[in-house]
Amino acid sequence: MRLYVIGDVHGHLDQLKAAHDRIFRDGGSDALIAHVGDLIDRGPDSRGVVDYLMTGRDRGRPWIVTRGNHDRFLPQYLLQPDWVDPGLSSRLHWTLHSGLGAPETLQSYGVDTAVSPDRMLDQARRAVPAGHIAYLASLPLYFLHPLALVVHAGIRPGVDLQDQAEEDLVWIRQGFLNSPQDHGPLVVHGHTAIQTATHYGNRLNVDGGAAYGRPLCAVVIEKDAVHLLTDAGRIPLEPKDLPCE
Repeated sequence: MRLYVIGDVHGHLDQLKAAHDRIFRDGGSDALIAHVGDLIDRGPDSRGVVDYLMTGRDRGRPWIVTRGNHDRFLPQYLLQPDWVDPGLSSRLHWTLHSGLGAPETLQSYGVDTAVSPDRMLDQARRAVPAGHIAYLASLPLYFLHPLALVVHAGIRPGVDLQDQAEEDLVWIRQGFLNSPQDHGPLVVHGHTAIQTATHYGNRLNVDGGAAYGRPLCAVVIEKDAVHLLTDAGRIPLEPKDLPCE
């Protein structure tokens, strides 16, 4: 039994396809692949990423995509334009926050982000396919597999899975990253960018920082081992003693 997991994509279609290719070479074209979310924002081709994953879904590929905090921004902007994500400490709107990557996402749909806010919203509503909005808004919050629990940000320690709050599943850091608690299944997550995929024993962070110019991580999880997939083959990921983010 194997489970493949890919980290935060952030609009990097070329890296996503390359990560899939590494997986296909390791486990075949029908490998089960989970993605931890954050498909959009910051990178150059958010539209292409969504198109690619939707096409895979429509073709029956065994690909799972969990919802990241960034995946909420575009649907909410189009459906409820004044919405500000409660997880943002800055309390700034997606289109006004300099670090979230809204311009890159909107530009990938052909939207002119130099126009007035009203014109930009009007363009976006005409440019973004309804299917993309529905897809992003319907992504599941987690994927529970016999080998691992895949979720975007993490979980609130000590809370049953069915009772976890969405805000924690897509935003949590403090309270999860520094917890040595055994969560039951290995929690595989992204959201907190580090240098490369790292195993901490009770959790596995697969966000290697593709949003910041580093390679998109793909890992393979088996019963007794975790490996990072590279162009040169597998690299074993041994558990570290303590969380460090």
